Amino acid sequence: MSNSHTMVDLAGDYLASRRKLGFALEVEGKELLLFARYCDQIGHQGPITTDIAIRWARLPQKADPIYWASRLDIVRRFARYRALFDAETQIPPTGVLGPTKRRPTPHIYSAEQIDQLLSAAAKLKPTDGLKPHTYVTLFGLLACTGMRISEALSLTPENIDFENGVITIEHTKFHKSRMVPILSSTVKALQNYYAKRRSHCPLASTTALFINDKAAPINYRMALWVFMKIRTTLGWTSGTFRRLPTIHCLRHTFAVRRLLQWYEDGADVNHKILSLSTYLGHVEVTDTCWYLTAVPELLSIISNRFEKFAHQQGDLL
Repeated sequence: MSNSHTMVDLAGDYLASRRKLGFALEVEGKELLLFARYCDQIGHQGPITTDIAIRWARLPQKADPIYWASRLDIVRRFARYRALFDAETQIPPTGVLGPTKRRPTPHIYSAEQIDQLLSAAAKLKPTDGLKPHTYVTLFGLLACTGMRISEALSLTPENIDFENGVITIEHTKFHKSRMVPILSSTVKALQNYYAKRRSHCPLASTTALFINDKAAPINYRMALWVFMKIRTTLGWTSGTFRRLPTIHCLRHTFAVRRLLQWYEDGADVNHKILSLSTYLGHVEVTDTCWYLTAVPELLSIISNRFEKFAHQQGDLL
């Protein structure tokens, strides 16, 4: 490898080409450059090899194996790109260092728990200010649409088509925009909040939909602090839950309840799940299918349906 084509140079070219396609690659980019510098520092010559990729991935000896697998996955994607230009490039096999992520079973809110959350939000002080309305509407929107908290906090009034009942989510987690149909009750709740927002902060200069009493946009840290305060007030502790409820669990709950309703209605879930995946903004439909095996309620339904199917098949033999 010549000095003009160090691994850092090659990694830089790869990152530049990917970013032109709209990928931010903030964390991945930093990790990949660490790999490239490691290769150059030890005097590695030639194309990427599986051996050097695995050695680098496992350098943090006390790290979680999932972190090792994630680092190797970053190099694997880089290697696939380099293989287009250098046929001797080795692409590390998948799974050699285990899975790249661990997905714990999420907390699924009951209808009563969501009511408790919204009721507690309505009592936030000052009760005559905008804060209670902001968080009731914010948490309620997350519960009834399953959108990400980052997506909700990025909304502006212009993103909401009140007449047709559609929210346009722009610049999502994966840099794609999508349209989210909402119920008439959700439209009404958003209209009421927007009216209160204008009444409390008529001179607000921010375009953000969700703001505080000082007319400043709500950010994730603010929302998380309020949520954790409410969670404490409601007595939701690790001693009473297998997994503590989180803001993101509202998204999980929406997905699971939708799937459960389809099962109860006898709908073709295999067909419906693609629509749900699009609605939620999942890049891979497997991210949506994960709910089918990760949540006990859904797994139980699947098992019961299979047993019924197997019994029917047995009667035909």
